[in-house]
Amino acid sequence: MTITEIKSLPVSERIMLMEEIWDSLCHEQEQLESPLWHRDILNDRLDLLNSKQATLLSLQELKNTNR
Repeated sequence: MTITEIKSLPVSERIMLMEEIWDSLCHEQEQLESPLWHRDILNDRLDLLNSKQATLLSLQELKNTNR
């Protein structure tokens, strides 16, 4: 299936296709390692939290900022 064919599908069918792909990936035996830059970002964020310099938002505050 080409990207053009995928784009021609209705959104609901593309979502279903995406869910099927994700489901198939979840059952793969081979696991991919996260790239090192993911670890670096997570460590930076943990350092920020531990230093008390992070600004934390409640879920409601976050929802209000994205309007």
